Amino acid sequence: MNRTMPAETLIDVLGSRRQSRELAFAVRAVAVMFVAALTAAAAQVSFSIPFTEVPFTLQPMVVLMGGLALGPRLGATAQILYLAAGIAGLPVFAMSPVLPMGIGRLLGPTGGYLMSYPFAAFLVGALAARGFDRRYLTSVLAMLAGLVVVYAFGTLWLGMAARTVTGGAPIGVQAALAAGVYPFVLADLVKVAFAAGVMPGVWRLVR
Repeated sequence: MNRTMPAETLIDVLGSRRQSRELAFAVRAVAVMFVAALTAAAAQVSFSIPFTEVPFTLQPMVVLMGGLALGPRLGATAQILYLAAGIAGLPVFAMSPVLPMGIGRLLGPTGGYLMSYPFAAFLVGALAARGFDRRYLTSVLAMLAGLVVVYAFGTLWLGMAARTVTGGAPIGVQAALAAGVYPFVLADLVKVAFAAGVMPGVWRLVR
């Protein structure tokens, strides 16, 4: 496949321009809302870890898979919609006895991870638009690129900004890596290894 030429994403096929404009728009709108809702649902599957304020959730995989399926703009839009729902006070963020709902969650220790979601989805979607979602190995690469974005945003915010916002001293990048990356990276790599096979399988069915 020629990687220099744009390829159709899954949503491009499902919302084909051969359909009526209204139907194509409806398919895309429903898909965006579905991915946003799925991100919210994945947040409820969360587990607290005693030595860190960052919970373990299934959200990153939904964000990355959503980017692969929806492409860059719609993938990012789904995550912006999810964040907007959370900022509005809807219970879409992971339940926590110490972290607030609403916009306060974005200012807390997990805010960097949440704010990374539109950017990670956009990057993965852009790679999908280059055909990276058609084969297993390239799907892995696309999802790993998005995961790096999530970890980078999350680590920098947790280490340099989260406590500064509330008047405390920043914990630093090394402590942020220990609290927000090292406990999760192995599980996330395993999830990527499994999830990356989904889109190539879907493409085979579509063909």
